[in-house]
Amino acid sequence: MAKALASGWLGSGPRVATFEERFASYIGARHAVAVSSGTAALHLALLVLELDPEDEVIIPATTFVATANAVHHAGAKIVLADVDPHTLTLAPEAVARVLTARTRVVVPMHYGGHPCDLKGLSAVLKDADIAVIEDAAHAVGARHRDRRVGAGANPTCFSFNAVKNLTTGQGGAITTSVAAVADRLRRLRNHGIDRDTWGRVRECAPYDWAYDVLEPGLNYAMSDLAGALGLAQLERLEAMNARRQRLVCRYERAFRNCSWLELPVIAPWAQSAYHNYVVRLDDRDALARYLGERGIATSVHYRPLHHHTAFASLRAEVPIAEREWRRLLLLPVFPDLAFDEQDAVITAVLEFGGERGHT
Repeated sequence: MAKALASGWLGSGPRVATFEERFASYIGARHAVAVSSGTAALHLALLVLELDPEDEVIIPATTFVATANAVHHAGAKIVLADVDPHTLTLAPEAVARVLTARTRVVVPMHYGGHPCDLKGLSAVLKDADIAVIEDAAHAVGARHRDRRVGAGANPTCFSFNAVKNLTTGQGGAITTSVAAVADRLRRLRNHGIDRDTWGRVRECAPYDWAYDVLEPGLNYAMSDLAGALGLAQLERLEAMNARRQRLVCRYERAFRNCSWLELPVIAPWAQSAYHNYVVRLDDRDALARYLGERGIATSVHYRPLHHHTAFASLRAEVPIAEREWRRLLLLPVFPDLAFDEQDAVITAVLEFGGERGHT
């Protein structure tokens, strides 16, 4: 980042281009397009499909609001589907129940870092002309069967905001296997201009000011400062994810005999990025208060989307999402969490269970 500042080139430029190349290589994708946020990634991936107001996009009821916002601003209809009771990812059988002739896109969200069952989803969609855009905001470094999330045929959207496994401060990326899609995404992120400023500098000496606007676009480019931070983070990502996994293993050992506490499940075909550690229990709010009184922050991800004012009009038959969001609680898990700090969390959780007569 110091070199980026000293270079005088702060906008989207050489460091973003290098970050795109290295991120694509890490994921195993042909192309990566860096953007200003994970929401921008979702929005652009949907815009490429040129959706109509009557087109329907299926998303999980349990997801961050960015997924729904992106569909709304792409001009399509949001359709909510239920989640898997074990992984809380979009359930393929729930997608089958809400498919219609107007369905154009399905957006599975890899909840908490655990991949969605893409094989099951593909079987449900079969040969239908329905696109799949993966929301991998939680899942950088996760694996679905034999490859990393984002390496398949589906456009995949990542978030690099401050709390993600890989951060650029604020940022995101889209991976794709199609060169023409990557080219259009780069154009759309830069106001629809055919050649961005760095491209005109790199290709022409002296600088060529001339460009054409081929279609209306948006200002979704990543800065070179963010790209520089992304390059440094990418070098540490595997180590940071391994640290997350070690912390999760310590939780698993500590809580394995707590029959009152439901622990996360990892499918045999998946490798999680361990973005969140989500436990479930019937007296969730009491545990959250108990931990909060001891200076331990927890969170709930997420209230079903139709519980929010902006999306209250959405029809939703999602009994699993309705039930499980009231039981789930996120315990601290991040690479800089010291073992003694985690031990304090574990002790408090166990004390809570003991005080309530749980075994």
